[in-house]
Amino acid sequence: MFTVEERDLVRNRIVQMSRADPRLVGGALVGSTAGGGGDRWSDLDLTFGLADGAAIDDVLADWTARLVNEFQAVHLFDLPHLSTIYRVFLLPNNLQVDLSFTPGNKFLGKGLRYDLLFGNALERDPAKQTSAEQTFGLSVVYLLHAHACIARGRMWEAEYCISAARDQVLSLACLHKGLKTSYGRGFDDLPPETLESVIGALVGSLEKTRLIEALGRCVGALLQNSQDVSVLAGRLEPQLRELKSYQ
Repeated sequence: MFTVEERDLVRNRIVQMSRADPRLVGGALVGSTAGGGGDRWSDLDLTFGLADGAAIDDVLADWTARLVNEFQAVHLFDLPHLSTIYRVFLLPNNLQVDLSFTPGNKFLGKGLRYDLLFGNALERDPAKQTSAEQTFGLSVVYLLHAHACIARGRMWEAEYCISAARDQVLSLACLHKGLKTSYGRGFDDLPPETLESVIGALVGSLEKTRLIEALGRCVGALLQNSQDVSVLAGRLEPQLRELKSYQ
């Protein structure tokens, strides 16, 4: 595994390279290490704004070649989001490096924690957060599919759906508390009593009775954490509780 010192060396070198690239009009350190945060295990996230006329495909290709040649990095995948493309790399010491590129100089989202490296800190409007209604609805759909999968004897698929529904329940609780919802980042910050209500929804076995029990616990946890969609949850509560029955 990488050390903090190794991560700092990679960061400093990438910053040096980015300052010398005329196609980049701004750069910032983002993610968990921004603002002096992060810990021994934090990965490296940097974001850049592209100059007018710079072709994002060419920039991505050049920067990929640089990281492969200098750090023996492996390109894992790309994640497009609005006008930004995130390119994710893994170095031989298991350091994950995420580089993102946005056309124009508004390459920083409002409310984002960052350390400006160069350029102007012009901010774009943040992406609209997933609503409580959508999060609740996704959990309901996963629970419906889990019920059908158990009845069909498709236990692995049922486990997947129950786990996905549970994650939506936790995201719903995070929305209520104003915590982060993406990638489970706010889950550990939820109150113990909230987490306790969801523990029973952990699938520990593919036995039918255990899956039904986990599904039922997930239904209960969903209803318990639906304060922000109480009217909708109240309308659907009888139907959701029916999912625990396999007559």
